Amino acid sequence: MPPALRRTALLCALLTSAVPLAAATAAEPRADAPAPSPRFGACPDAAPRPPAPDRVECGTVSVPLDHRRPDGARLRIAVSRVRASGTPAERRGVLLVNPGGPGGTGLPYAVTKRAKLPEAVRRAYDVIGFDPRGTGHSAPAGCGPMGGLFDAPGTGSAPIDPVPHDRPGERAYLDSQRRLAADCAAGAGATLPHLSTRETARDMDAIRAALGERRISFLGVSYGTYLGAAYASQFPGHVGKLVLDSVVGPEDWHAFDVRQARALLRQRDVLFGWLARHDSRFGLGTTAREVRTAYQRTRDGLTARPVSGFGAAAFDRAVYRALGRTERWTALGDGLRDYLDKGVADRLRPATPFDGPESRTYEAANRIVKCADGPGPTPARVLADIRGLRRRDPQPVLTGLEAASCAYWHTRPAGRTPLGSPAAPPALLVASAHDPVTPIAGARALGRTLPGSRLVTLHNDYSHGVFASRGNGCVDSTVAAYLVGGTVPAADVHCDGPGLPEPAPRP
Repeated sequence: MPPALRRTALLCALLTSAVPLAAATAAEPRADAPAPSPRFGACPDAAPRPPAPDRVECGTVSVPLDHRRPDGARLRIAVSRVRASGTPAERRGVLLVNPGGPGGTGLPYAVTKRAKLPEAVRRAYDVIGFDPRGTGHSAPAGCGPMGGLFDAPGTGSAPIDPVPHDRPGERAYLDSQRRLAADCAAGAGATLPHLSTRETARDMDAIRAALGERRISFLGVSYGTYLGAAYASQFPGHVGKLVLDSVVGPEDWHAFDVRQARALLRQRDVLFGWLARHDSRFGLGTTAREVRTAYQRTRDGLTARPVSGFGAAAFDRAVYRALGRTERWTALGDGLRDYLDKGVADRLRPATPFDGPESRTYEAANRIVKCADGPGPTPARVLADIRGLRRRDPQPVLTGLEAASCAYWHTRPAGRTPLGSPAAPPALLVASAHDPVTPIAGARALGRTLPGSRLVTLHNDYSHGVFASRGNGCVDSTVAAYLVGGTVPAADVHCDGPGLPEPAPRP
């Protein structure tokens, strides 16, 4: 078959499985039978092509929707692979990678993350990416309108301001979470409880078996650390090397979301000080207080009069995204200045629309996974935590309170997802000292569930995602030595970070 036709055929096969979870079909194979090896071929456009001579190939692995019922409905999990570039003697096996979420697609990550890995790791491992169930080409989830999440501000069900400041606002906030939960129940149907981290970890073991490997090594970032710890809990004997970068702690999702929201407020104060120190570049004020005033003027203006649908909720999403990576601070500062000078929001607006298909799948899978992973908060707890955030700062960023909808979820998990195991081999945890997205306290807590593990800390750093991301030689060499040579440091490792960046040049 010509290459173009092979690519089309495989894409059709992947898309055949890319149906809502509620449409999963009954199938004949038994999950407890040896998993058939995936038939690798050309990839859909979602997976970029690596530079020659490396190449990426894709296939699917069949898994039960509910691993406790292997004869029931099944899903096909999309898998990508870039083979090790070294000699057979250098090979150390397969390295599954996950970029985070929950809700993130992983098929491209075998290419994009591998390109940044140290050469010794690329030579030693086949790098395996996969779309977790409910994402990408693995039966993508859908929750319809999600309680008005994608509506333009002030239209449909969307509030003018997503942060409640009074009792009517709080009632409206809870009502939006109630409607979001109802929309996800309608969209996912009877499959709602099965889009969970626990089930995804079992999918990972199905991938391991299909590849014919006794053990797999794993590199997870952000939510990927939670997924890796869940895999280690269920399959400790199948773990090779385990690298957990930018760690989600072993707590319920709502507690994590609130802890993150507090860290984001601290990070925003750091941002205000940074913008003030570079007033000659941004012109937002020479003190953090003056910059905060400029920030509030921008948000108040967008709340009162959105610019082409870009209002307070969209602004908060832009801030939420920018706070996690310091290299995004220049664009945010320029966006604030442009709005105050010209009344435009082009530099604040995301490159891809929030209401696009990829974003809708991400947001749906994110809520369903979080609410499937354990009991949700009560509505009273949600309001108490929002009030607590407002006491810390009258203008909090609530974008990351994604598990608030679990207060009204239509299924109730019996318990939280187990994480870690004393039977698993020592893991390497990596953290930035001032990461606001996954605060470092979570790494310390998760490390206690994996005895013998070590924590690699990048000090004087303020960004999310460290290994093969920040370009730090101390971090990268430590992790590479662990992955390739099995070297577990004798103690926790401390690396010097870059500090805050200089602003990028004016465009």
